[in-house]
Amino acid sequence: MQTEEESNSQAQHIRIFHLAVEGYRLPIYWMHLEVTAQTTLATLDQFLRNIWLECCGHLSQFEIADVRYSVDPVMYSSGWYEGYQSMHVPLDNVLRVGQSCSYTYDMGSSTELTLKVISEQQAQVIGEAIQVLARNIPPFPCNLCVKPATYVCGPCSHKDQGDLCDACAKEHQCEKKVLWPIVNSPRYDVCGYTGQTPAYTF
Repeated sequence: MQTEEESNSQAQHIRIFHLAVEGYRLPIYWMHLEVTAQTTLATLDQFLRNIWLECCGHLSQFEIADVRYSVDPVMYSSGWYEGYQSMHVPLDNVLRVGQSCSYTYDMGSSTELTLKVISEQQAQVIGEAIQVLARNIPPFPCNLCVKPATYVCGPCSHKDQGDLCDACAKEHQCEKKVLWPIVNSPRYDVCGYTGQTPAYTF
């Protein structure tokens, strides 16, 4: 009969990347991820859409070492998208420890992220291909009191009067009052993003 130590020594081990992800010019939004090295860019793209970005099924791209990767480059084989590579490529084919890259969701009202491979380790196959190790806490206080903001009034958001807690949102006076839930995402207050739209599947 095998001992537990012998079983563990024979268990399959895989390469794991520790990725740091943050909003470009918005470093208050950040995540640390554990990602298997064989995970594709397409899977990482879908994960980022699910947790931070998806609103209307916009296009997205990674740019790594001056190469751009699209989820479906065949669809964009001419014009602006000519020369794109497929996102259906494993991370360890295009990234290494210490390397950074960029990611863009939506080529109109863009949300941009930076990603960096912090480290690599060997681990047993457990859990999901992508796991969140840590992330920022929601960063906004209410503009009218000290409580955490839960809503933003769109028309007032650029006047430092739009971030509101539940109580202040009820009392908020604005001729064009439009309240959106505040979400812990770098796409907050962009293109009507609410964090509640089911992610599109490509």
